[in-house]
Amino acid sequence: WLSRDVCQRLIPSTAEPVDVLKVLDFQNSPEGVSRAKTGFCKNRRNSQDSDIAYKITKRAQLSAPTKQLYPAGQFPEDFSILATLKPKKNIQAFLLSLYNEQGIQQLGIEVGRSPIFLYEDQNGKPTPEDYPIFSPINLADGKWHRVAISVQKKTVTMIVDCNKKISKPLPRSNKAVLDTNGIAVFGTRILDEEVYEGDIQQLLIVSDPRAAYDYCEHYSPDCDVPLPNVPQAQDPQVDEVSTNSNAKKFLTPWNLGVQYVTQPNRQ
Repeated sequence: WLSRDVCQRLIPSTAEPVDVLKVLDFQNSPEGVSRAKTGFCKNRRNSQDSDIAYKITKRAQLSAPTKQLYPAGQFPEDFSILATLKPKKNIQAFLLSLYNEQGIQQLGIEVGRSPIFLYEDQNGKPTPEDYPIFSPINLADGKWHRVAISVQKKTVTMIVDCNKKISKPLPRSNKAVLDTNGIAVFGTRILDEEVYEGDIQQLLIVSDPRAAYDYCEHYSPDCDVPLPNVPQAQDPQVDEVSTNSNAKKFLTPWNLGVQYVTQPNRQ
C-alpha cells in the first residue's frame, strides 16, 4: 500500500502558479536584464528555437510590493518554489527575498555552494541558527539546474535536477504566517553586496507543496518533451513603450522609505 503522503504527491498540482519573473516585468527588459543566448534547452521538441531565458547582470535592481504577487493578501502556509536557472560560476547570492512591512526578511533562497533557505514567520521562527542549509549541493557550477523547493508543515525539501532530494527540518510555528504588506526583491538581500548574476528561465511560487515533486514533469520538462502550458520566460519586448496609465510602477528597496532590518549572517 502507498502511504497517504506518497499518494498525495502522485496527484498533479492544480494550483495556479505565481510567475515572479512576469510580476517583476522581466519581459520588458528592465535595466540589467536581457535575453540570454540560450535557455535550459538549446533544441526543444516541437520548437525551432532554444528555450527563452533572461541574462541578469549586477545592474539589475528588481523589486515589487508583495501584494503584486498575492493581490488577495495571503501567502500560502505550505508551498513550492520552482526555478530553472544557471547562476554565474562560484556566485553566492540570494535569488529571491521577501520582506515584511517592518523590513524584516521573512523568506529567502540563497543559491551557490550550500544553498540556504531562509524563513522567518510572524513569531520569529525559526531563528537564524536553524535556517536549513543544503550543504551537499552546489548550484554555482556554471550549469543549468532545475531547483524545486517544497515547504510542508515543519519540513523543507530541495529537489535538484529531478533526482537529488534533501529534506531538512523547518522549526516554524504552527499556522505560520508570512506578511504580504512588504516587498519582494529579486537577486539580492537589502544591504547585501552580493547580487545574483547568471541566467534564469523560470521562477514560480505554487501554493501546493506537491508541485516541487513533479516540477520536471509538469513545469520544466526534459528537452525531448514540449514545454507545458505553464508560465515560462517570454521574449523581451525592447521596442514597446507602455501607454497604460495603470501600469505597475516597480519600486526599489532603497526608495520605499522603510527602515530594513537584517539578520546576522549564518556561520
